[in-house]
Amino acid sequence: MTQRIDYQKQAPELFHGLVALNTLVKQSSIEESICALVDIRASQINGCGFCLDMHVKQAVMHGERPLRLHHLAIWRESTLFSPRERAALAWTEALTQLSPQGVPDEIYERVRTQLSEKEITDLSYAVMAINAWNRVNVAFRTVPGTLDKAFGLDKAGLA
Repeated sequence: MTQRIDYQKQAPELFHGLVALNTLVKQSSIEESICALVDIRASQINGCGFCLDMHVKQAVMHGERPLRLHHLAIWRESTLFSPRERAALAWTEALTQLSPQGVPDEIYERVRTQLSEKEITDLSYAVMAINAWNRVNVAFRTVPGTLDKAFGLDKAGLA
């Protein structure tokens, strides 16, 4: 796989804007462990190899258990996720794969039992951010692992 365009160089202002959004998301009310699950699950759905590779390595470096990472694709059947994590994953999937009818009331009501209005809003921005990253990296075929050293991901021991 060869990267098509270096989108960072072509639109540095927009790139830095997306980085700023990402920084704000990481400072939001949603805990880092849930943000990691959201980033990985959305990247799986969107087929973004670059983001999936990066976020799995980050999660491992932050202590996430490997089996939970393997179970993300089957989170509905897995017993390894809390009700709060399940709600966040359901919301992630609903916003990543918007149906013509929008987000079903049943999913919204489930999320409301686990997260406050502020947390639902912050989670929505987290989903928006990773979907933006997925789309730009898929569009321009950013090669997985190419920025490991720059991001310190070589320390994950997963190369």
